[in-house]
Amino acid sequence: MPKPYAFAELLARVEVLGRRKPSGATEATTYRVGDLELDRLSHKASRNGEEIVLQPREFRLLEFLMKHAGQVVTRTMLLEGVWDYHFDPQTNVIDVHISRLRAKIDKGQGAPLLHTVRGAGYMIRDGAR
Repeated sequence: MPKPYAFAELLARVEVLGRRKPSGATEATTYRVGDLELDRLSHKASRNGEEIVLQPREFRLLEFLMKHAGQVVTRTMLLEGVWDYHFDPQTNVIDVHISRLRAKIDKGQGAPLLHTVRGAGYMIRDGAR
């Protein structure tokens, strides 16, 4: 970059470089939490070897939660990462989808994997830990 340069332009270029993935770095194609497995390429989920049928939005929600396994995921993070909303629609859409997802992945299983963290959000983690 030739001198003189505007600081705003330098800052923008540094931010772009910071967002780039290192060469050779690839994202996992399969996520696992306990006995739950999510294959991003075939769009299939299974727990204990039994396939779980998920709607497209449920799949994206589970994928987002599993990508952040062991971390508290806030409602804002879910709205931005799964629904692509950059505002709060003031609806219970997240609660409804979490409830459906919980029924599909945790019902009839030993230890639940999807947990509600009061006042913070949701977390998916292995119950054995």
